[in-house]
Amino acid sequence: MRFNFSPARFWAVLTKEFVQMRRDRLTFAMMVGVPIMQLILFGFAINSDPKALPTAVLAADNSIYARTLVRAIENSGYFRVVRELTSEAEADRALAMGAVQFVVTIPENFSRKLERGERPVLLVEADATDPAATSNALAALLTINQSALNRDLEGVLQGLQYRPPAFELRVQRRYNPEGITQYNIVPGLIGVVLTMTMVMMTSLAVTREYERGTMENLLATPVRPIEVMVGKIVPYIIVGYVQVTVILVAAKLLFAVPMLGNLALLSVVLILFIAANLAIGYTFSTLAKSQMQAMQMTFFFFLPSMLLSGFMFPFRGMPQWAQWLGEVLPLTHFLRIVRGILLKGNGVAEIFSNLWPIGLFLLIAGTLALTRYRETLD
Repeated sequence: MRFNFSPARFWAVLTKEFVQMRRDRLTFAMMVGVPIMQLILFGFAINSDPKALPTAVLAADNSIYARTLVRAIENSGYFRVVRELTSEAEADRALAMGAVQFVVTIPENFSRKLERGERPVLLVEADATDPAATSNALAALLTINQSALNRDLEGVLQGLQYRPPAFELRVQRRYNPEGITQYNIVPGLIGVVLTMTMVMMTSLAVTREYERGTMENLLATPVRPIEVMVGKIVPYIIVGYVQVTVILVAAKLLFAVPMLGNLALLSVVLILFIAANLAIGYTFSTLAKSQMQAMQMTFFFFLPSMLLSGFMFPFRGMPQWAQWLGEVLPLTHFLRIVRGILLKGNGVAEIFSNLWPIGLFLLIAGTLALTRYRETLD
C-alpha cells in the first residue's frame, strides 16, 4: 500500500475533532478541570506534616510550672489548646468523638513534686487511629521536657536543670498503641471502595438505559420517578454489603484489625452511606448524555473525596478551606464513623455528629436526582 498523506484530508479530520470537542462541552470541561483540580489539591491542600492539632488540657495543678508547660507545648507549633477539661471521663469522650487529637493531663501536686525533685508525670494521650497525624507531633514532645522549665527553675531549683528532666513525659497512643498503619487504612477502604463502585455503577446503569433505548419503554410505564430511583438503588445496596463483608473478613483474618464496636450499628450506618453515594450516582446519570460522561463525572467526584476525606493524608493537616470542602463529602464523615466503631468501640452518641451530615447529603442528592428525572418526563 502506497503511503499518500494529504494535508487537506488531515486538516478536515483535525477540524472535525475540534468541532466535536467543542460540542461535547462536559468532556472538554473535564479535560481542563481535572488537571487544575489535581494541581490545586496536591499543591495546596495536601500536607503530611499537620500542625496546630486540637489539644485539650486536664489540669489538676494550676501552678506557674503547669502554665509554662502548656505554653511550651503550644509553642512547638504542633498543638493548639482548644479546650480545658474537668474530668477523665470528659477527656475520654473528647478523644472518642474525635473532638481533639491530644489530651494533656497535669496531675495534682505537680508543682510540689517538681520542687522536691520527685519527677512528676506529665501524661499526653493521643488519638492514634491515624499514626501519620500524630507521629511528628509526638516526636516534638521529646524535646519539651528537656528545656521547657529552665526559665522557671531558678535559684535553689536551678540544679534541677542539670539532672535528668525535671518531670517524666509519658505518652499513651490510644486506639492504636503500636502505630500500625493497616488499622487506619483497611477500615477506610470500606468507604473508598463503596464510594468508587456505588457512584460509578449507578451512573452507568441508568445512562446505559438511555443509550440502549430501553429507558423509553420504562418512561412509558406508569412507574413513578421515586419508584424507578429506589428500584435502581436497592440492588446496589445489596452489592455494597457483599463488598463490605469481604473487606471486613479480610481485615480480621489478614490484618488482625480490631473490631471493638457493634457491627450491627455499622451495618445500619452503611445503608445511609451507600444510599448517599447511589443518590449522587443517580444524579450524575440524569446529567450525563453518555456512559463516557458518567465515568468522567464519577472521577471528578471520587478524586476530591479520596484526597480531602482524610483517607490518604491527615485531614487536620489540610488548610481550612480544604477542610470545609472535605466536610461536605460523605466519605469524610463515614471514615470517622467506621474507624470510631471498629477501633474505638464508639456508639450512637459518639458517631451522631458525623451521621447526620451523611443523611443531609442523601436528602439533597436524592431531591436533585428526582427533580432532574421529572424533567426528563416532560
